[in-house]
Amino acid sequence: MTLRQVREADLDLLYDAHTNIRNRGAYFPLGVMSQPTFRGAFAEHGFWQKSEGMLVIESRKGEIAGHIEFFRPVSYWDAFELSYQLYSDEHAGRGFVTEAVQLLVDYLFGAKKEHRIHLVIAEENSASRRIAEKCGFVLEGTVRGAFFNDGRNQDVVLYSLLRTDPRPWHASTSGG
Repeated sequence: MTLRQVREADLDLLYDAHTNIRNRGAYFPLGVMSQPTFRGAFAEHGFWQKSEGMLVIESRKGEIAGHIEFFRPVSYWDAFELSYQLYSDEHAGRGFVTEAVQLLVDYLFGAKKEHRIHLVIAEENSASRRIAEKCGFVLEGTVRGAFFNDGRNQDVVLYSLLRTDPRPWHASTSGG
């Protein structure tokens, strides 16, 4: 699996995935942007800025499996939030998102000053909760009714990883 920046050649596939509501699953927001807005954002900054960015999750075969994003959730928090999406079930359960989270966490803590990275996950989303826990994120609690999706307000759980917290994937490679 590789994480890389978006290329102009990716735009048609990414926009099709962005507007394909069926592949969003039960937990990814359903809102979409217009194609001119989408392409304009790429033309302006390539989906990569100082405080937000999107990377493509690419399989070893060179297929675009999905994407992962980081952004400032609240302007006054010393934090980034991560969001991710796989574009088809054929890529689910293969560790793509876990590895993407680990790579992006390492990049953000190595290149940016923010002290905290968090994940906001619908309570019922057991797959994302497992990813958070495998990556060492700590469950902080429930945020009631904070997420409107699928025609209703849903509770979400908040997981965080601080710069000073252990990262389990580092421990597994440092053995002797």
